[in-house]
Amino acid sequence: MIKLKGMQQRLALYMFLPVALLLAGMGAFGFIYARNILIAQWGEAATLKLQRAAHNVDMRLGKAKEWLKMFHTADDNPYAGYIHELVIKQLEEMDGVARVSLTWTDAGRPLAVAKRGLIPMLKGSSLNVTLPRYDSLVANKTVTLASDLKTETNRTVGKLEVVLSFDYLIDTILASGWWQSDQAYLVDDSGNILSSAQPDDRRRLDEVSTSLELSTLKAMKEKSYGTVVGRGFFDTDVSGFYQLKEAPWTLIMIAPGKQIFSSVIQFRLYYFITGTVFILTILLLIRLALARTVFSIKALSDTANKVARGDFVTLAPSKTKDEVGELINSFNTMVLQLEERIRLKEAMDLAMEVQQNLLPQKPLQTDNLDIAGKSIYCDETGGDYFDYFQFPSQGPGKVGFAVGDVVGHGISAALLMTTVRAFIRSQMAQSSGLDQKVADVNQLLCLDTFESCDFMTLFLLVIDSVKKELTWVRAGHDPAFIYDPSNGSINELEGRGTVLGIDSDWKFEEYKRAGWSEGQIVVIGTDGIWETENPQSEKFGKFRLRQIIRQHSQFSAQEILKAITESLTAFRDTAPQDDDVTLVVVKARS
Repeated sequence: MIKLKGMQQRLALYMFLPVALLLAGMGAFGFIYARNILIAQWGEAATLKLQRAAHNVDMRLGKAKEWLKMFHTADDNPYAGYIHELVIKQLEEMDGVARVSLTWTDAGRPLAVAKRGLIPMLKGSSLNVTLPRYDSLVANKTVTLASDLKTETNRTVGKLEVVLSFDYLIDTILASGWWQSDQAYLVDDSGNILSSAQPDDRRRLDEVSTSLELSTLKAMKEKSYGTVVGRGFFDTDVSGFYQLKEAPWTLIMIAPGKQIFSSVIQFRLYYFITGTVFILTILLLIRLALARTVFSIKALSDTANKVARGDFVTLAPSKTKDEVGELINSFNTMVLQLEERIRLKEAMDLAMEVQQNLLPQKPLQTDNLDIAGKSIYCDETGGDYFDYFQFPSQGPGKVGFAVGDVVGHGISAALLMTTVRAFIRSQMAQSSGLDQKVADVNQLLCLDTFESCDFMTLFLLVIDSVKKELTWVRAGHDPAFIYDPSNGSINELEGRGTVLGIDSDWKFEEYKRAGWSEGQIVVIGTDGIWETENPQSEKFGKFRLRQIIRQHSQFSAQEILKAITESLTAFRDTAPQDDDVTLVVVKARS
């Protein structure tokens, strides 16, 4: 792949490519238009030539057919026998007729009866035209017109045959100039070659299996005349065909593309030479016009490289007052502020690292619980929070879980989240009940949020694997989900409670649920999950979350968490993530 390093090269390409495409498009359109016109003109001329030739053959065959039809229609006449003799005599005297043969298959029919036409015959008897074959009697190729003589009961009683010289039928074709100069054939409906202008021994048109000849045979079956264009553009062959009316034969003419498109091919050469000179002139003008601009931009590029290496002192020289000069002045202003922004970015990265380290780095390991948790922030830092707690001082089997959501996201939400985390951890070590722990956290937080009016939702849960009991407090947070495999139901751990940081005197309530058993699953999340929107502004919703929990209930907590987050990402598709997402999954083991 060619890499364009210089501005002149790119601009030359960007101007050259559209101009080249325009010239190529105009040329292609013109060539195609001229090509189609030439093909149409050739097709009309070829069809006219083939039509005239076919008409001459049809007239000679039709004359013999008319006499044969008269032979049939004479049966209604009392002098049918004499008319039959007259018809046979006229046929024998026609030009090109080698012989006429009348045979009776009804051996019991007297000649006098036949002459008087006492046995009525069908007037619509079939008339067959045979393929040309060598006739030893006339030492030449002949074509036979054969008509069966049948009675009104459809019984064959005889046959009348007229043998015509094949050369007589097509002598007008053989004498025409196009037959002698072009590639031409006379074929039957099956593609057998009856006569050819080519000095070869081919018996069928599709012996060499060229795509044009095969397409011509296919087109012959669909219509009586037309034109077929082969594959290619200017180097292709074109064929025209016309079917005879009095015989199942077709005249075909094939012409090479170089002969048809010679004028367009010559013009194409001149067009390409002119277009090349035009493009080279454009490239030269571009180079002359951009030399000074490229020099200024090159100097700006060198300064940018120095800034990239940490040199914020050197500024780019500005020698012009045009758009490039304005660009250089703006660049110099940007450099003066860039160092401060870099320090701010480093501080943001450090804050993100610190906050991520405050969250659990790996699931809590217990004998009776399978635990998984994850936070996905929409910015570098966020206000979502989750944590795990163990209570060895209060007896075995107790594990606590906290999931919170600070209003907003970003640096301010992250700072408030870390404050609440410290309050919660300090209170969880106390021996008071969950309701009192949350109340104490709320009172401490209200001291910090009195003027800012920031707040945080919290769901605090304790699972006692020994007593098989759940205890929780809701502080304005959405209820957690609990799945019971015994009946496939999914319920919510509801309860009263306001958000933290608003009302320091609020009395929180503690709720309990018994019957914690193997296979039950608790899912605690933030509203960033069910309020996620796809590009059509449709929300993910809690119904989809319940479906995923139910469908993956037999898997581990980590696999359930992964299924939820992957479904969330697939649902959001190209829509941006507008809120932090936090999820904790707890599953009871045996």
